[in-house]
Formats: sequence, structure tokens, C-alpha cells
Amino acid sequence: MLAVLMVAVILWGVGDVIYIIYDRLITPPFLLLNINDIFYTFGAFMAVLIAVEIFINIRLYLGTNVFPVQLVVATALMAIARKVIVLDFDTLTPMYLIGIAATTLALGITYWLLRQGNQYHDWDD
Repeated sequence: MLAVLMVAVILWGVGDVIYIIYDRLITPPFLLLNINDIFYTFGAFMAVLIAVEIFINIRLYLGTNVFPVQLVVATALMAIARKVIVLDFDTLTPMYLIGIAATTLALGITYWLLRQGNQYHDWDD
């Protein structure tokens, strides 16, 4: 049921991206996007990609009963990258920026450590 719902979310997200691009392009000045429109569109694209990653996580877990930790961390890195792309610097506080930086650093180190562990694990086989 989760996988079916996730497919619906992905399709809804793709429709949202199409609508956002259409809406931005028909708003005067026609067929032109400003930088905020581009960042908003990137954010919508990234949201769809994150939904696809979550769907893959669900499928992998249900198919193998193994929790894909590295894939979950990679999905979290993608989500934090989306957050960084759509940050509104006018309302940003220094503590919020420090929190985003710390989260990104922690996820990056975690991903790197997981990759290193998998590299050595492959040599044991």
C-alpha cells in the first residue's frame, strides 16, 4: 500500500512540476523565468526526485527485508540539498544556517563512512 501511495505522490509531483513551469512561462513577461522561478522549479524537481528515492527505499525494503541505510542517507543528502537550493536568504537566521551546515556535514560524513565500510566489506567476499 505504501508503494502504491508513493507512486501517486510521484505522479502528483510530476504534474506539479509541469504546472509550475507552465504557470511561470505564461506569466508576463512571457516565456521568461527569473532566478526565483528557476530556483522554485529546481525545488519542485528535487522534491520529485526525493519521492522517487523514497519509493526505491520502500521497494528495496519490502523486496529484501534489508534496511538500505546507505540509500536512506543518500536520500537525506538529496533532501538537504533541495533545502539549500530553495533557501530564502531574506528570512534566514544564523542559527538556522549553522543547523543546515551541521546536518549537511553530518550526513556527508555518514555517507562517506558507509561507502568506506562497504568498500572493505566487498573485499571480504
